[in-house]
Amino acid sequence: MKTNELRETKISSENIFQGKLLHVTRDEVRLPNGKTSIREGILHPGAVVVIPFLRDDILIMERQYRYYPNQVFYELPAGKTDPGEDYLTTGKRELLEETGYEAANWTFISHLYPAIGYADEKMAIYAAHDLVMKGIDRDQDEFLEIIEIPLKGAMDMLRRGKITDAKTMVGLFWAEKLARGEWEPHAGT
Repeated sequence: MKTNELRETKISSENIFQGKLLHVTRDEVRLPNGKTSIREGILHPGAVVVIPFLRDDILIMERQYRYYPNQVFYELPAGKTDPGEDYLTTGKRELLEETGYEAANWTFISHLYPAIGYADEKMAIYAAHDLVMKGIDRDQDEFLEIIEIPLKGAMDMLRRGKITDAKTMVGLFWAEKLARGEWEPHAGT
């Protein structure tokens, strides 16, 4: 089947909810076979996840409580884009706000779609090197612990199921490949 033979076409759209972070819609679509169906989804402004290398074998990670799953997660720094902000600017802002670090060198890695079944959220993944501590300036509702962790230790936590956040899992697999020189990032943003 060709790509255009798989595409669904929007017939109508209804706004269900518009919040600070999320925009929920219900769309009626025409399917490739000519029939119709309903798609409910979340429109998201986009986000960035940063792989901050303190050294080639040491990462900066966060330990943070997440309300909806009601648990503490080990995560790579990340955050949503602000209006008019490109992904790299978001990554630089989030790294500084959350960890207090600035990076002299940034490398685009890839894009990640964390929830393709019900959301259009697109995340950019960046590696950040040559970190310098500048001071933390978190949002007033953001509480987290910054951790320096060997990449090997983070991968062990991932293997043992102690790291379960999807963006962090993908970021750590990339970090391991980059640190070993097994993968080179592709060009693009």
